[in-house]
Amino acid sequence: MSFFENAIKQINEAAEIMKLDKDIVTILSHPKRILTVTMPVRMDNGEVKVFEGFRVQHNDIPGPYKGGIRYHQQVDMDEVKALATLMTMKCAVVGIPLGGGKGGIIVNPKELSKRELEQLTRKYVERIEAFIGPEIDVPAPDVNTTPEIMAWIADEYSKLKRKNQLGVVTGKPLEVGGSQGRGDATSQGGCYVLEEFAKERNVDPSKTSIIIQGFGNAGAHMARILSGQGYKIVGVSDSQGGLYCEAGLDVAKISACKAEQGSVTKCDSICTNGKVVDNEGLLASQCDILILAAFENQVREDNANNIKAKYILELANGPITPEADKILAGKGVEIIPDILANAGGVTVSYFELVQNQMNYYWTAEEVQQKLHPIMVDAWKRLSEYQKKYSCTLRQAAFVSAMTRLEKMIKARGIE
Repeated sequence: MSFFENAIKQINEAAEIMKLDKDIVTILSHPKRILTVTMPVRMDNGEVKVFEGFRVQHNDIPGPYKGGIRYHQQVDMDEVKALATLMTMKCAVVGIPLGGGKGGIIVNPKELSKRELEQLTRKYVERIEAFIGPEIDVPAPDVNTTPEIMAWIADEYSKLKRKNQLGVVTGKPLEVGGSQGRGDATSQGGCYVLEEFAKERNVDPSKTSIIIQGFGNAGAHMARILSGQGYKIVGVSDSQGGLYCEAGLDVAKISACKAEQGSVTKCDSICTNGKVVDNEGLLASQCDILILAAFENQVREDNANNIKAKYILELANGPITPEADKILAGKGVEIIPDILANAGGVTVSYFELVQNQMNYYWTAEEVQQKLHPIMVDAWKRLSEYQKKYSCTLRQAAFVSAMTRLEKMIKARGIE
């Protein structure tokens, strides 16, 4: 089953649970617009190379399309369609006035010079500028895209429109209209949700061990925050492998070691009886909570039975396949789904858009004060739907999102 087919299956499952109008299901199962573009770039060696890119706009009933742009050699249309669909659900589940979109370029950015990368980015903006804008579609960073790349997008778009339009994109540096608190928004939002989940399940942080698969920006922030709350971080991983330490890891030391050595796999001397493991070994290690903060399809039918965690939080998009979902449910593993768990990022992106439009900027404290109640209220709605329908948390999240979308679509008219 493809990633997009999986997203549609999740919509259909929730629709059946809540008895959703079939016309609404049909609408939500099809992206509104799909763009495929090509960008010729003159490389540093003088040759011209043509890159292919995408932008999928799933639904804009709630407001402008919203979703990241990823630069990766394995990006394809199916993936972008799926992520755009999930972005619609993610924005709806937290109740912000944005729809869903996603973009990508087939490229390994590590193989390009900074000049080549900037030229590719600006050419991409030139190709899609008629279909994006602060009131139309607002991209953001994703895999392999950075605040600097977002600044290039804002600059190129502003040049094409002949006026300053910083709100065309979020995730920008503070110097060009970025928002305080955006860097750790995804992890902070996930922590707010986990805090509410822990209250309902009587989880004591001081007696709870956590593994974080994916010790990148979001995963590292999550480790720092949760460690400060008393949780014991026993395992982390990056693209080169994982590190597991039953006695617990010093997050600050691991972060410093990774920055210096390039991988957590070179930091085993920091912890008592620490052992280097591969990705599969880390996923199968003992813990109470497993946080998936890497890529999609990490827990699959072939390894789901190896999971020992009681609870899983999806900080990444689509890290568990449908087949694995069923296996984990059969084992009694509760999963806090991605469309809520990692929605802190898009919520603060929405804050950035609002600040750009107002030309008035908030402090980091103000951002957190606004983010916290949104995540808590979203969890409460999800929890209520789970109890009402006796379903999984993932199904409850989709029910919550589609309940909101159904009301909007019907109020505005289906035709």
